[in-house]
Amino acid sequence: MKVHEVMSRDVETVRPSQSVKDIAQRMDRQGIGYFPVCDKGRLMGIITDRDITCRLVADARNPAVTKARDIMSKGVAYCFDDDDLSAAILLMEQNRIRRIPVLDRKEHLVGILSLTDLVRKAPHRLSAELIEAVSREAPLSVTINPAAELL
Repeated sequence: MKVHEVMSRDVETVRPSQSVKDIAQRMDRQGIGYFPVCDKGRLMGIITDRDITCRLVADARNPAVTKARDIMSKGVAYCFDDDDLSAAILLMEQNRIRRIPVLDRKEHLVGILSLTDLVRKAPHRLSAELIEAVSREAPLSVTINPAAELL
């Protein structure tokens, strides 16, 4: 089974120049805590509600003037849409992450593979292993897809 068979294709993104205030308001309205940060379809990083809390609030920065690029997580793990699903799951397990951006071979964002996608569409054994892995203590570092560099 390939990643493109399971991933979500309707991915909303934010721009690196977008204010954190606008992003946080979108997160609140949509009930989500994660946006890929893209520039012209290219993945630049990820911004999460945790990034906002730990990098903006904890440093007492102004959300109206702070931009996504200032607090986003860079060097994020990702997979390709034609990767084997088991390889993508292994990458998620190694990094203990619940969702991973999916790129095409031109390195444009084309989807997100989430734990929810796997629970709904993948064999039960694969999703159970991932749930166990991401539930463990947080990793000390992130493993980037060794097949290609993001930036």
